[in-house]
Amino acid sequence: MKIACSSATFARAFAEGTLTQLEWLDLCANELEVDGVVFDTRDFPRDDADYLAQLKKSAADLGLTVAALEAGDAPATERLLSVAVTLGAPLLVIRAPGRSGEATAWGRFAADVKSAAAHAKRFNVTLALRAFSGTLCESTADCKRLAKDVDSSWMRFAISNTSEDDAALLSKSVIATHAIADIDNFATVADDEAPSLISSLARFRGFIVFDYDVTPSDHAAYHHALTRFAALRAKALSPPSN
Repeated sequence: MKIACSSATFARAFAEGTLTQLEWLDLCANELEVDGVVFDTRDFPRDDADYLAQLKKSAADLGLTVAALEAGDAPATERLLSVAVTLGAPLLVIRAPGRSGEATAWGRFAADVKSAAAHAKRFNVTLALRAFSGTLCESTADCKRLAKDVDSSWMRFAISNTSEDDAALLSKSVIATHAIADIDNFATVADDEAPSLISSLARFRGFIVFDYDVTPSDHAAYHHALTRFAALRAKALSPPSN
């Protein structure tokens, strides 16, 4: 299990003009000390090839792995797959459309994902669908149904529910996400959440991304939370001494 930071975590700073994406990459490497980064399409000031190449080069120079490109609510178009390729992102994280009462909604959704997976194969980028409440794919059962209907190794999951019941889904997941509710308590001795998360993902070799809306006042708190989790992870997963 490796730790990645999403640009969405610092969306507020980007919007306010207090942080650029290049500065964010430096922050990820030298302050947060994460293993990788996830670019969110909503945070790009521009997405021309020269700018994307600059981001990719900067990440490489800083020793950061580009873990994924997050598409948000946007569909998995060839344009976004091309952006992922230019950035060097092996994954395009997508989500399902909102839940609908139409009888044909699921069939159209599954057909769209199946078509997108075929395009993804041509670009050599794996789709990672993230389940969200209120969408057509919000539960483990929905994800398993979609995997069966799409039947493509180019469609995997961005798992966010890491209970023991989801072991089967975890085997088809290529990236994990976790929303931090209490930034000051996360991964402290009083927290049961982080140890449970580490236990659930003990055999997971992908990246985990911690969702949190960082503000200037809790920038340091986010850093400390990641540091505590990394230390807890290292201790829990280290082999026992003789």
